[in-house]
Parts: sequence; C-alpha cells; structure tokens
Amino acid sequence: MTFDLEAAAGFMAAHARPLDRRRFDLLRGCGDRAAVRAALGSYRNPDGGYGWGLEPDLRSRTSQPAAALHAFEVLAELGPEPVPESAALCDWLAGAALPDGGVPFALPVPDPAACAPFWTGADPRASSLQITAAVTAMAQRVARHDPAVAAHPWLARATRYCLDAVRALEKEPHALVLSFSLRFLDAVHDREPEAAGLIAELGAFLPPDGRVHVEGGLEDEMMRPLDFAPDPGTPVRALFDPRVVRDELERLAAGQREDGGWSVDFAAHSPAASLEWRGYATVNAVRILSRAG
Repeated sequence: MTFDLEAAAGFMAAHARPLDRRRFDLLRGCGDRAAVRAALGSYRNPDGGYGWGLEPDLRSRTSQPAAALHAFEVLAELGPEPVPESAALCDWLAGAALPDGGVPFALPVPDPAACAPFWTGADPRASSLQITAAVTAMAQRVARHDPAVAAHPWLARATRYCLDAVRALEKEPHALVLSFSLRFLDAVHDREPEAAGLIAELGAFLPPDGRVHVEGGLEDEMMRPLDFAPDPGTPVRALFDPRVVRDELERLAAGQREDGGWSVDFAAHSPAASLEWRGYATVNAVRILSRAG
C-alpha cells in the first residue's frame, strides 16, 4: 500500500482551492492552523453559517447545512484548540433546525446557478436524516475538544433526532443515509449507550464486501467500506473483515492518478466543482492512507 505524497502535493499546488491546500499542509505537518482558519473564513456568512460553494455542488452564497458539514470537518482538524466559529455555527444550526431537532437537506437556494438539482429541489420543511447525521457526526468530533460545542443545546437535540430516526428505520436505507448514519454512530459510540445496538442493526445491511450501490447516482457509483468507516479502530470499521479493509486501502492507494491527485466516483455539477472535488478527495485519500500506516 504505497502512494506518492510529493506527487499529491504537486497536484494540490497546481489545482486545489486554497482551503484544501491549507488543509493538506496541515495534514502533512507543515501547515498553519491560523491559515486554515482564515481560508475557511472566506466561506463564512455574517449569520455564523457557511456557503459560497464550500460544498462544491452547492455554489449558493447562502448558509446551508451541507456547508456546515464541511465547516465542522475543517474545525475538527483545527483542534485541539477551540475557536469561536464552532459555537457560532451551532447557533446558526439551532436557528435552521426544525421542531423535531433535525435540519433540512437544504434551505431555499435563491441563486441556483451551477447547483446540483438535489440541493435546489430539497424540501426546507422536512428534516433529513442524511444531512443531520452527517453534520452532527462532525460536530461531535469538534465537541471532543471544544466545551462550548459539547454543551450546546443544538448538538443535544440533533443527536437525539439522529438516534430516534435511525431506530425508526424499517427497511434498508439509501446508501448515503446508511453511510452517514453509521459515521454518526461511530462518532457517539462512547457517549450514547444506544449506539452499539444501532451499529449492529445497521451493520446487517452491509454486504460482506462492504459495497452498496448509490441509487440515483452513476451506474457504478458505490459506497465502500472506507466511506462507511474511514478511521481505524472504530466500531463500524470492526464490521468489516480486515482483508476487505486491506483490499480497499490498496484500491484507494492505486487510485492516485498520474497528476498526483485522486478523483471522486460521483458526478459533479460544474467544471469548478469537478476540480474542487478532486482537491477534497486528495486530502481525504492521504488522510485515510496515512492513518492506516
């Protein structure tokens, strides 16, 4: 399992957006947390939320739950020192949440140019387990080093919503819902006694090879073991045979392209998004492979 880190660095310098370049440097151990924070700040709105294409296929300037997911991902990387933007993002999410504690898949998009239709067509009146679980999982990771996030009422309500919504699933969920629900449960497994049983229940939907087709995506688009469990040593990673994980890590390493970067296996909805996703995917691939040793 080998990859070319210097080639990846060259790809990031040539093609990635500034935020992902800063994240990549931080991952390599030569970055500046203040620079990462500043780069993330360029996507922040005065209301405390994030927009402006932080989610590459949602290029709206408006604050959106999907952008909150990506913001918390970066804020988790900025640990262990907390920053005030994290609690402010919880404040924004509290205002965006619906009465049941969930957040909508997307809020209204008044500037839909180059946005994917699943974002622009979302119902802002309905809570989405997929996006709430994704956002809450990342917020829980920030909460491990930020007391203000850990104690925020929004996080408690969102966590309760996710636990209840996962328990209420009566059939195999969509691959993305399954993935983000498992990642949420991984994030809270040592805090919420219910998580272990729910991981076992959802784990029953995973085939032995860990590949689940994404309905509505590309013909060969799959969620794979490292999408469900990117980090070693977690309860969800333990659902997979070690040989399956090893093969997936080998596959990920082999996916590095000649230009040094990685690609995504889903459709992007604008030329800018296509390139931005590659920078994001390269950071993600290097992180997963580095953690795997």
